[in-house]
Amino acid sequence: MTHLAKRIGCAAVLAAATAFAALPAQAGDIVADWAGVKVPPPPQLKPVTVDPKTTALLVLDMMKGNCGVRPRCPQTIAPIKKLIDAARANNMMIAYNLTGVGKVEDMADPSLAPRPGEYMIKNGRGGDKFIDSTLAADLKAKGVKTVIVTGTSAQGAVSTSSNGAAQRGFEVVVPVDGMSSEDAFNELYAAYHLSKGGPAALVDHVTVTRSDLIKFGS
Repeated sequence: MTHLAKRIGCAAVLAAATAFAALPAQAGDIVADWAGVKVPPPPQLKPVTVDPKTTALLVLDMMKGNCGVRPRCPQTIAPIKKLIDAARANNMMIAYNLTGVGKVEDMADPSLAPRPGEYMIKNGRGGDKFIDSTLAADLKAKGVKTVIVTGTSAQGAVSTSSNGAAQRGFEVVVPVDGMSSEDAFNELYAAYHLSKGGPAALVDHVTVTRSDLIKFGS
């Protein structure tokens, strides 16, 4: 029996070694495998209807200096302006973040400029405008449950503020034609991360869409 057991054991080890050798060779890390990674399909853009009474529009970092180094940024001005007009027509809260010294005249386009009395995010630090600011508390004080996030950069202010909003209990709507970055891959990364690639606590509360798929109504 002992001899038989040894033979069976050796056969099992040999079979396992043979199976392991048959596996496709893979590099030890993602950087070494980089060129062979397949890009996932684009996210499905979803129509969404928001309630103006409980929705706010965020316009983040749309400044000349930022927009000037992001090729797609000029194309986002018209969709963001359209959303601003719709928000104003529906008496929605609009929250602006102005980077640098925060001068309205330094915004990427005068059509995006806030009107007197519209909300300015103060003391926001880095990409996530909820950090070190009163934004979350002020939104909730207005009864806001959903935020539409626009701005530049896609992987910075838009993606991280969307995550900050979701982590604080808000539903998030991100129109892809309202965000931009220095490189198209960064925009791809942001759209994928928000729609599918991020943790459930994020993607379960984000709708990736386009500005013309956003409707306003109860």
